[in-house]
Amino acid sequence: MWVFAALLAVLLVLVLIGAVRRWTLVRRGGAVECYLRAVGARGRRGSWRIGFCRYGTEHLDWFPIFSLRPRPTATLSRRGLVVAGRRAPEEGEDLPVDLTVVGVGWLGPDGGDPAEAAYEIAMNEGTLTGFLSWLESMPPGTRWEA
Repeated sequence: MWVFAALLAVLLVLVLIGAVRRWTLVRRGGAVECYLRAVGARGRRGSWRIGFCRYGTEHLDWFPIFSLRPRPTATLSRRGLVVAGRRAPEEGEDLPVDLTVVGVGWLGPDGGDPAEAAYEIAMNEGTLTGFLSWLESMPPGTRWEA
């Protein structure tokens, strides 16, 4: 009986910590739900994972939804980040059909577009509009070169 009560208490504490973490991420603002995967990676990083992206001034932080970790799992630097492609989810991908998959990568040393995407982010149209707006706006401290 005591073992069952202890396990139930641990489970409730974990659920509470997860709920507080999610509330904190969303409350700070700039957090949207999306899927992320690293292109060409094996294992968990190479498969689609659901989470929250939070827009920052210098980078985009991605937090998995089913985690207790307080820090982001992936951080994408905003400097040089560009859209490398856009597509609908393919058959066999475990994604809702109403999402758009956007490949992102960083500009090369010569300033050219990336050969292939480093990450793919799947999001709905409203979230995609906000992401593209954030991406196209100039990071603080950047100077226009005329």
